[in-house]
Amino acid sequence: MSRLFLLLVLFAPAAFAAGTVLILGDSLSAGYGIGLEQSWPTLLAKRLEAEKLPYAVVNASISGETTAGGLSRLPAALDRFKPAVVVIELGANDGLRGLPVAEMRANLLAMIRAAQARRARVLLVGIRLPPNYGADYNARFAAAYRDAARQRQTALLPFLLEPIALDAAAFQADGLHPVAAAEPKILDHVWQALRPLLK
Repeated sequence: MSRLFLLLVLFAPAAFAAGTVLILGDSLSAGYGIGLEQSWPTLLAKRLEAEKLPYAVVNASISGETTAGGLSRLPAALDRFKPAVVVIELGANDGLRGLPVAEMRANLLAMIRAAQARRARVLLVGIRLPPNYGADYNARFAAAYRDAARQRQTALLPFLLEPIALDAAAFQADGLHPVAAAEPKILDHVWQALRPLLK
């Protein structure tokens, strides 16, 4: 199911907010199969409220999104929300479709540059592919995130699903998307990389 822009609750009134956290992702951030209210971005908004950190959260994630799609949508999102922090969680669908890694890396770099040009702090969130895609492709795929983050000197979370990757019970029947009970673990993992960016 596609969603153009998913605004989570703005817990901090605009007059007092330190800024907006914009999440540009795919189905792993769009609550695929579990409902948006159970997804880690919604849990992030709740944590920000609980910890009295004055940030609003905007989830602009779309199931099935690629890095090319994210790149095409990002300028409008930057104009509309003027985020202080941009979380880029894209690339899984590029990899699952076997798209050229060089193109994915170029798209990631372009998104990071665009966000940084607006003075936004960026967290790049990576993903890993199933082993059947081959060791060479998987290695180049993982390296694309590291290279992009290093080149643009931005924060990197190498593998979004690292806390649950080896737990089959943490995934839906498709073996790709987490169940609702796994989302808090994903949030805790993201939080470690995101918290330093919430100045």
